[in-house]
Amino acid sequence: MPALRPAPPATAPANEMFLRNMRALWLEDPVLALRVDAVNDDERVAVEPARRGAWTASVPAPGGQAVQLHSRYDPCREAEQFVGAISLEEKYCFVVCGLGLGYHVRALADRLRGEAVIICSEPSVPLIASALCCVDLSDLITGRRLIILTDPDKTRLHERLQPHTALIMLGAQFVQHPPSMRAAEAAHRAVCDALAEFLTYTRMTIMTLVHNSEITCRNIAMNLPAYVSTPPVDLLRRRFAGDPAVVISAGPSLRRNIEVLAGLKGRAVLCAVQTAIRPLMQRGIVPDFVTSLDYHEMSRKFFEDVGDLSGVHLVAEPKATWHVIDHYPGPVSLLDNEWARLVVGDELGTRGGLPAGATVAHLAFYLAVYMGCDPIIFVGQDLAYTGHVYYVPGVEIHRAWWSELNRFHTLELKEWDRIVRGRPILRKVVGNDGEELFTDELLFTYLEQFEKDIAAAPCRVINATQGGARIRGTQVMTLQQAADRFCGRSIDPARFAYRAETRWHDAVNLPAARAQLERRLAELDDAAAVCDEIIELLGELANLTHDPPRFNQRLIRVDELRTRVYQDTRAYRIVNAATQLAELRRFSADRQIEAVAVEGAERARRQIARDIAFITGVRQGVARVRPMLAAALERVIAAGECHDAARSG
Repeated sequence: MPALRPAPPATAPANEMFLRNMRALWLEDPVLALRVDAVNDDERVAVEPARRGAWTASVPAPGGQAVQLHSRYDPCREAEQFVGAISLEEKYCFVVCGLGLGYHVRALADRLRGEAVIICSEPSVPLIASALCCVDLSDLITGRRLIILTDPDKTRLHERLQPHTALIMLGAQFVQHPPSMRAAEAAHRAVCDALAEFLTYTRMTIMTLVHNSEITCRNIAMNLPAYVSTPPVDLLRRRFAGDPAVVISAGPSLRRNIEVLAGLKGRAVLCAVQTAIRPLMQRGIVPDFVTSLDYHEMSRKFFEDVGDLSGVHLVAEPKATWHVIDHYPGPVSLLDNEWARLVVGDELGTRGGLPAGATVAHLAFYLAVYMGCDPIIFVGQDLAYTGHVYYVPGVEIHRAWWSELNRFHTLELKEWDRIVRGRPILRKVVGNDGEELFTDELLFTYLEQFEKDIAAAPCRVINATQGGARIRGTQVMTLQQAADRFCGRSIDPARFAYRAETRWHDAVNLPAARAQLERRLAELDDAAAVCDEIIELLGELANLTHDPPRFNQRLIRVDELRTRVYQDTRAYRIVNAATQLAELRRFSADRQIEAVAVEGAERARRQIARDIAFITGVRQGVARVRPMLAAALERVIAAGECHDAARSG
């Protein structure tokens, strides 16, 4: 790693350094490189030599006064003092407001040990061009340890930061470069606000993944009989190309549009979320599709006693509770799932898929995009507490509350109670009408995801919610306006003919699935034995750090077994997917070891402790996953026997 060093004394920074930095930038961030390359020499920020040989510069502030970005005497020493005041403990992501000429960014990077990423906001592209002439940042750029953001564009922000979400999750710190803040405070704060929202989104996403990983895999395992015996979603690819779709969510604003929906049947593809089924069916509105992905058994209540669903196509992620999949009376398609493919093999498991949905509403949107619909119209997609309520009237949770309601404890009060229980995570967003609304961190992450997805969608997206949070990238109008403009003709009935032509349950793959599950169970038994031996050997190694020859001798066997855990076909990957916490802890422990300046026996002890904790987590994961696959095997056998009995009967 190059040390922070002054540029050679001259009348202008060396061109060689600029070219080295630009080569790195073209490789890692060609969008920014193109913008920097377009800056003419006379457009760059003028630099002048400092007394100790490096460069300094001044830039205008909003009030008209000039701001000196760095010391006129010794910018390098100033940068080291600035970074010396920053606490680096257990932080793996640093958000630096202001690049300046790069001295403090270089100094910060040189103090960091192990993996860490620096995200730098700098709205002035001419200043970036000047900085690349003054300080060598090429190794940070090519090593993906420095990301420069010029504006709060969320699409680009997500694209650049997504590979670093695990590091960001472990700890982020915001650092303000005072001169840069004085020069462009509003621009830096806009980027920081967008980054703070991304951090919220990342934290919530990873916490949800870790918390739900085991139950997700259990549901997938229990859904394997349906996974291998129902047709994939492939038959829907671009089936409704050019037809409008309405994605119907259960937000409180749905009540304003629900009557209009009745007139859209046959003129738009109606894609409803499972929570909206009951209020729709109560008004005689039968959607064309319904989406499901929720893991909780309670989801089956959304479909109970709502009317005839035999003509409504259920599109579900395999992680949805099997209580819905088992009893749904209409056509069912389960989406592609990596964990299901790991268990039953690619030959049985590969099928068409959609992006992983954060909610059923996201899944309904992805489905509409997959089917080629244009435009896609949102209704009931509030993503906020419109009117200080949570749901549209008539949803399942309201039925559960009936016994608690009286004149002193109304439905509206129950809704408000549910909202204020989340007071610590409440926040405000701008609504479609320009007014501020309450939302919470979870709903806000859903909003972030929608804005990212809409930016990448190949079709128009209309927000006809008439309430709720403003969704960037959508065109706002009422549902009636959208219906008049886009839903003036009937959809060709032949596009729905696939429902009568498709065999919705086929048991031909059940015997092969049974054989695959029996193999996976044997592999898990072998993995458990390997983990037990590794844990025993690591315990021995912990007592041998003072005896290098014996330590190294036993380490050979540990490395051999550890390789089997990490690389031995599918068993480890199956277990890891179901026990994400063990993997996250190992990742965190690795970063902590790299960040601490210890070597020799102490480093070995820390590594052994990390490995014992991780392998113990894997062993516990095997113990939790094996019953899932055993239960899946029983269900596959039962499904095959049921099919055979039906044929013989």
